[in-house]
Amino acid sequence: MSEILDPLSDRARRLTHAYKTGIELSETLRDRACLRAAVSGVTLYTKHLQDGYPDWHPASDSFQGMLRLFMYREITGDSYRTLETHQELAEPFGLDHVPDESVLSRTWRKRFDDGVREYVTVAAHFVVKEVHDYGPPVPVVRPKEEVTDSNPESADDDEQTHSTGTEFSDEQVHRTTRLARDHGFDGFDSDRAQNASYEDTQFFELQTFMGMVGCGTAQGAARFQYRRGEEYGPHGDTHLRAVKQFEPEALIEGFDRASDRLLSVIGEEASFRRPVTAAIDVTTVPYYGEVEAMPMVSGTKGEEERVFKFATLSIVGENIPLVLAVEPIRESSAWDRNPPNQVHRVVRRLVQRAKEHVPVETVLCDREFDSKRVYQTLSNLGVNYLVPTRINSTEREVIETMDADGQNVAVESASVHVESGSHSMQFLYVPSTSGEGTTVFATNLRVGPDEAESFCRRYSRRWQIENEYKSIKGDFLAKTSSKDYRVRLFYFVFAVLLYNIWRLTDFLLKAGVDGEMDYAPVLTAGECVEIVVSALIPPD
Repeated sequence: MSEILDPLSDRARRLTHAYKTGIELSETLRDRACLRAAVSGVTLYTKHLQDGYPDWHPASDSFQGMLRLFMYREITGDSYRTLETHQELAEPFGLDHVPDESVLSRTWRKRFDDGVREYVTVAAHFVVKEVHDYGPPVPVVRPKEEVTDSNPESADDDEQTHSTGTEFSDEQVHRTTRLARDHGFDGFDSDRAQNASYEDTQFFELQTFMGMVGCGTAQGAARFQYRRGEEYGPHGDTHLRAVKQFEPEALIEGFDRASDRLLSVIGEEASFRRPVTAAIDVTTVPYYGEVEAMPMVSGTKGEEERVFKFATLSIVGENIPLVLAVEPIRESSAWDRNPPNQVHRVVRRLVQRAKEHVPVETVLCDREFDSKRVYQTLSNLGVNYLVPTRINSTEREVIETMDADGQNVAVESASVHVESGSHSMQFLYVPSTSGEGTTVFATNLRVGPDEAESFCRRYSRRWQIENEYKSIKGDFLAKTSSKDYRVRLFYFVFAVLLYNIWRLTDFLLKAGVDGEMDYAPVLTAGECVEIVVSALIPPD
């Protein structure tokens, strides 16, 4: 159900004014005016908009001028870098000049509050939809697909920014991003012919661009050529053919090499803590289409949805949150003859690859990995584990006894015996963090009742994984409807790689600043990807 607003509230009036601005712009464009002229002459309703910079602020750019400039940007989809080059917009918009990227970024994040950003975005996106639905065609207007699913209150990647009070120069940011990018992409090689029309890096650049704008291959390739020149980048079908050259095994090996290179950049930074705490989890990417001859497609609960599944191992806790290993999951489904998934083997491969890069001390797993074979596998690998268990009859009996005795915490000793070995372990019964009931954890560490609850709080470090997956799939994963698993795997692995490049760049920027390392990034995902896209191919 749509949100019901008080018609007399400031927000309701802002939205009304935004649509009035959008309607006026659309009508002016129907009269065959160019977009620049339409934006420069449109009525702006600023009564309920607040300029974040006071009168004494040294910024020389007028508030209304910047409103027009950002409205133009939201209609065209131009990046800050591209917008900076359109100096012809300055005079008609009432500006002395079009500011550089850093000023544009700060304006959107700091000068404009949520209300101003909503006003600009609602008006601009209304225009985009009107142009595509009713014409006439305006070449510079961005594709409708880019705005139909957008959230007016978060129209720019910059809403992810959490200010740390530290400013970095453009040169620092660009230099550091290029360093991380160089180490990230050098691990991949498609083994294509030496006389191929395009180098691998040009496909990486296009893939990065598609992830940045969140579009599919054909549309992404067309828009990329529009920005960089028709002869510069490959066509969509050429891009897909190149992607299919990366066999799954080689792609995972390339990711491992990239992880090693990225971690080598950290070197002996004191703020990078060794050994690390790692988390293993599973994420899904939806699949729509026929499932016959699609062995890598899995079903979800009730077999109602179809997805691709990927397991990842990530560094968590007070450290740089990098993904160290990716593992595709092949499950047995009704439409194929796959053997049952041996989840402990997935865990073994993930931890073994991670340990090639850094020493792993403790592994936190999701309840999906509650298995004696998983426990023994982790014990055999010489790592500690903490895994929430399912509540079965045995656990219910213990919890009932605890309730009868008025106990909040209990520790039960046990042992694991499977074909791959045996070891002593414990079940920890502690109050649920939700405040209701009891949660049971399995661990191979010796933990007493007095420290069990505080020890299990370590598991809360896994919350970073949810943000991680959200960013990978929301900021870096390009769209595709391809049924070819090589394409699906490449797109996901590449999105994870871009996430790692972002996080490494952010870590290196903060490593040179005195004080406690903060988890919140100082560089947004969108800013990082935009720099990667602009710097992959150095100028001649």
